[in-house]
Amino acid sequence: MTETDVEAVLRAVDRTAGPDHLEFPDGFDHRRALARVHALVERLETGFDCRCVVDTAVQDASFHGDVVVPAEMAAAGKRITFRLSNFGAFAVVAAENPGSYLDLDEAQAQGALTPADRRTAEAAVVSLGYVLIPERALCRPYDGVTPLGEYSEGATWWTRFFDYL
Repeated sequence: MTETDVEAVLRAVDRTAGPDHLEFPDGFDHRRALARVHALVERLETGFDCRCVVDTAVQDASFHGDVVVPAEMAAAGKRITFRLSNFGAFAVVAAENPGSYLDLDEAQAQGALTPADRRTAEAAVVSLGYVLIPERALCRPYDGVTPLGEYSEGATWWTRFFDYL
């Protein structure tokens, strides 16, 4: 997806109606989202031959889970983190932690992620219907349609779709 495509997708999903329009959209099925998290964990545990660390006890946030491939199981020796949004089936994959690198290209260029591990991570996400959003697209100040700015000074698109609110 090009940067223009990513921005168009973010803006379209930003307009999705919701009970309070910030944490999750109308029709968000938490049970179904958790089932998809567990399917992702199974694929990652098979792909990386490991036990992933999973956190789905998330509240007051625009995301519902984090999954981590431990550093010792990644070829570059850095953990791989997956954050799963409540919106648009969006997912972010990050070397180490979200925000450690501008995006996966930078992480790979700096040796924090191997091409093979990146392919395994991205394939697992995409195979389950997640829309992979590059972190760099989420760093911009939030200028969407919700009143997020009233609640969160300095809000970004990351805040809108992948953070605690």
